[in-house]
Amino acid sequence: MPSKKLLSFTSALVLLCAAGCRSKSNSPAAARKAASPASVDTSRLVHADSEPGNWMTYGRTYSEQRFSPLKQINDQNVGQLALAWYVDLDSHRGDEATPIVVDGVMYFTATWSRVFAVKASTGEKLWSYDPKVPPEWAINACCDVVNRGVAVWRGKVFVATLDGRLVALDAATGKPAWETLTVDRSYRYSITGAPRVVKGKILIGNGGSEYGVRGYISAYDADTGKIAWRFYTVPGDPSKPFESPVLEKAAKTWTGRWWKVGGGGTVWDSMSYDPDLDLLYFGVGNGTPWDRPARSPRGGDNLFICSIVALKADTGEYVWHYQETPGDAWDYDSAESIILADLTINNSPRKALLHAPKNGFFYVLDRATGELLSAKPYTTVSWASAIDLKTGRPIVNAAAIYENQKSGSPLVPGPPGAHTWHSPRGIPCNKKKSGAWIARLP
Repeated sequence: MPSKKLLSFTSALVLLCAAGCRSKSNSPAAARKAASPASVDTSRLVHADSEPGNWMTYGRTYSEQRFSPLKQINDQNVGQLALAWYVDLDSHRGDEATPIVVDGVMYFTATWSRVFAVKASTGEKLWSYDPKVPPEWAINACCDVVNRGVAVWRGKVFVATLDGRLVALDAATGKPAWETLTVDRSYRYSITGAPRVVKGKILIGNGGSEYGVRGYISAYDADTGKIAWRFYTVPGDPSKPFESPVLEKAAKTWTGRWWKVGGGGTVWDSMSYDPDLDLLYFGVGNGTPWDRPARSPRGGDNLFICSIVALKADTGEYVWHYQETPGDAWDYDSAESIILADLTINNSPRKALLHAPKNGFFYVLDRATGELLSAKPYTTVSWASAIDLKTGRPIVNAAAIYENQKSGSPLVPGPPGAHTWHSPRGIPCNKKKSGAWIARLP
């Protein structure tokens, strides 16, 4: 689950600019702007680095490195920045969205899944959309009525609402084009994460692992809103057919009657995509309830909670997984942001996946195979002494297991985690050496 210690955000979106900044009106981006708003397709997303002035997806690129190559503002002139404009969002609650910027228009969300479109140069509001989430649905959100942003694709803006809907909006007017319900409202699901788009499919997960739900990620057709595929992250009732062969295998890592309480494992935030491998990567949340003996009395790893999972983007077919916290009992979910980077490790090029989940270890995986390459603590950690690189499993401190505690041994990290929804970024620190990167947390 995301941390309950949300940062305090001002209810205004502020744009700062340096004196003398001007955009070129004869650029290709300007031509696209004249044609149609949010004109984003696969080619533009795959080659996002060629358009540093745009931020067309949640992490800027499919790799979600969030590193901007723009150089006009730097450490020498940053002191010249001054307020250019602001937009009052009329709220005193949490704002967590990453704005999307396409051809001069900024699209972002605020509390209650509301969507705004403004001119990026002036802040002039072009339109807004309120999905009118029922106020009583807030009880199903562990950590306020926040929303982390939108996706854009071929003239549409996509938002997932707190009460489980996926809505496609006309990027020019903000009017709904279609809407579909992605959850069963008889269970306490919520959505606070930003959708992603891959080859015409809108990808979205959900939250609710604290409230007895079963996690999954779904893909919907961007034109029609029809579901294309769904992948469940934990097995369901074993007396019924499993949705896929891998879930039948996963069920062997559970005991008792876990499906009666959902199992958890929601996909509430992270997704990244490698267009060369055509693989989608996402992080999975904690189990339900947190206490493993309560959900799986005779132990077990409880796949795929607290894992990184790779799927084929077209079909949702399972490819590989790596579980960071087997049999989690501490709310150390793995739904935090995933960065993809091509690195040189031990003089060999590797397609790497970088991850800093709540459990306090920083993981480097081979994103083609799921092989663990490195795992080291990035903060103080007491629940495990290390990660065994041969087995990939944590060396757990026995005192960290609740049923072994006699006097309340300190546990670090605590339930808020070492890192949660806050976006990390990858920074190339030496262009002369391939694979020289720094992964920096907020």
